[in-house]
Amino acid sequence: MRIRIVDAFTDRPFAGNPAGVLILDAFPADDWMQRVAAEVNLSETAFLHRLPAGGDADWALRWFTPAAEVALCGHATLATTHALHQAGLAEGPVRFATRSGVLTATVAGDGLITLDFPAAPLSPIDTDPALAAALGADLLSTLWTGPNTDDVLAEVADEKTVRALTPDLGALARLTSRGVIVTARAEDPAAGYDFVSRFFAPAVGVNEDPVTGSAHTALTPYWSERLGRTTLVGYQASPRGGQVRVTLRGDRVDLAGTAVTTIDGDLLIPADPSSGTD
Repeated sequence: MRIRIVDAFTDRPFAGNPAGVLILDAFPADDWMQRVAAEVNLSETAFLHRLPAGGDADWALRWFTPAAEVALCGHATLATTHALHQAGLAEGPVRFATRSGVLTATVAGDGLITLDFPAAPLSPIDTDPALAAALGADLLSTLWTGPNTDDVLAEVADEKTVRALTPDLGALARLTSRGVIVTARAEDPAAGYDFVSRFFAPAVGVNEDPVTGSAHTALTPYWSERLGRTTLVGYQASPRGGQVRVTLRGDRVDLAGTAVTTIDGDLLIPADPSSGTD
């Protein structure tokens, strides 16, 4: 069985966010996919299979962290789209049936991939002093990002604070359902990006995600309102780092970036079909 590792939201290898991609004939047992994701040990591994022609979507797509299935993942969707086009299995827009509805990805001639995702419905919440203590920073505001991602979005004073965070990951795991997005406005207008972020999700087995597409479904409406523009660039300031070009379109968000395949090989353990579901 062919397995690929694709670096997403980057134009060079060993940067951006790596994702595993497995193209299947059908979904095998959930436990098998979870074990594969744990073995791959990246923030997400994507599993997909082709759907019958004539429906609302072309492929069924699911994402697993090393510890849990998640309802929405941007970088692994971008990686999957890249893999399909590189393999000659898709032309033009690609529609994915997912737990977050039908998601569409479009590949431009220069390789830029644009994902059409639902914007997160942000809801202000009371700032939890325990969350601020776990992050080691004062929080200017906190919001819940809705059921698809189930994250907390927290703004801090400045970009320097975002970059310097060394959170208590054990405490964050106890305080969050999926993760926490920490963000601030970019300090240098000439830096090429408008806001910075980092994303911590130890509750689902991802201590820090390198570049998180799904987090930008919340960051886009948040910063669009504050900066007065619908087209922005976000920089995720993880050790690997990566940029996400974003556009707010009402209740949808376009997330754009490129990808690079770094590993293309064989998974030697056959899929277990004993309890698979579509």
